[in-house]
Amino acid sequence: MQYLPNILFAIALIAGISFFAINIRKLFRNINLGKDVDRTDNKSQRWKNMIKIALGQSKMVRRPFSGFLHVIVYVGFIIINIEVLEIIIDGLFGTHRIFQGFLGDAFYGFLIGTFEILAALVFVAVILFWTRRNIANIKRFLSREMKGWPKTDGNLILYFEMVLMTLFLVMNATDVPFQQAGIGNPISQFIAPLFDSFSAESLHLIERTAWWIHILGILVFLNYLYYSKHLHILLAFPNTFYANLKPKGQFNNLEAVTNEVKLMMDPDADPYATPEPGTEEVVPEKFGASEVTDLNWVQLLNAYTCTECGRCTSACPANLTGKKLSPRKIMMDTRDRLEEVGRNIDENNGTFKDDGKQLLNDYIKPEELWACTSCNACVEECPVNIDPLSIIMDMRRYLVMEESAAPQELNMMMTNIENNGAPWQYNQQDRLNWAKEE
Repeated sequence: MQYLPNILFAIALIAGISFFAINIRKLFRNINLGKDVDRTDNKSQRWKNMIKIALGQSKMVRRPFSGFLHVIVYVGFIIINIEVLEIIIDGLFGTHRIFQGFLGDAFYGFLIGTFEILAALVFVAVILFWTRRNIANIKRFLSREMKGWPKTDGNLILYFEMVLMTLFLVMNATDVPFQQAGIGNPISQFIAPLFDSFSAESLHLIERTAWWIHILGILVFLNYLYYSKHLHILLAFPNTFYANLKPKGQFNNLEAVTNEVKLMMDPDADPYATPEPGTEEVVPEKFGASEVTDLNWVQLLNAYTCTECGRCTSACPANLTGKKLSPRKIMMDTRDRLEEVGRNIDENNGTFKDDGKQLLNDYIKPEELWACTSCNACVEECPVNIDPLSIIMDMRRYLVMEESAAPQELNMMMTNIENNGAPWQYNQQDRLNWAKEE
């Protein structure tokens, strides 16, 4: 019975980490359903972007108030969880505050004191975040795509953080030897008097209960990430590293189409000539994208990284003028469909069974896609370098090249270019009429 708590702790730790590993394996499997794309160029710039944007939060603080609160929660939560290492060692070997003996009272007290101050700051920041989400009526949190689970998810993670910070402080406040030592307790010393009427046995029971719930809560939180928008805590780093480094206004061309145009413009080319061995052109099975598996793996990584903060949608001119387009919804729909495809594969022994649905039409409507002005405001605003526009353009490409389903206005423009060499319905002979003197 002496080692029962240590055995139970080891079981809980192994179970929590194993379940997390299983979900991460599913995550990689789903992302790898996307088409291959090379994002390994210019590694020095990629590392700079990751350090500056993901680690340094440079784009978050463009909106100072929410950015500052996010930095507090981000820094606080990461640093406080350094103590998890001590909790794991204590839990496995039955020790208590094992680092205190190794680090000495002064340095250990400094660390725990810093953790306590950050825990209090995180608690306050989280309350302010909850207020902004639920009381302040900020428009970007009231969009149609934020109803139901997305709203609940955003609140659940805030409750998680409040409970974990409270448990950490209560754990320290009811640790009698720690309080008597008077080191590292700048916040918990003011909580400790609330427990003055409790016996030593009761204080020990409260401290142990808070300790257990705290570590089990962290394991639950770790596994909850996969089902939550807060997966960006982990994915923001690879997402910023693999982000597109090309100028934002530069779109990719399909090589097969480019080669076809070159062939048409070459007067010496024989369109019926048999290609030489080894030079056969690989024509894509589909132009553009109508399903998540038509997108590349970076776009799927983008979908999982989306924080649902709505900064992209709040900056979208189409959305601001009442159009149905919401770049945030594009990413959420892509992730939801990808998750659905992943579950389908799991249920069918590793093979996707046609379910009669696809990303286009069933999740994202053409009306949303054609509302986009391709201004890149969403890409510029995203705090973790997500690119909703690339998905929009790939799906537009499918509508035009595979289904000939462009809007009438666009079809008229392309017809005019074909017939008149310009988007306008004017004869080429009349182009310079405007310059003639009256």
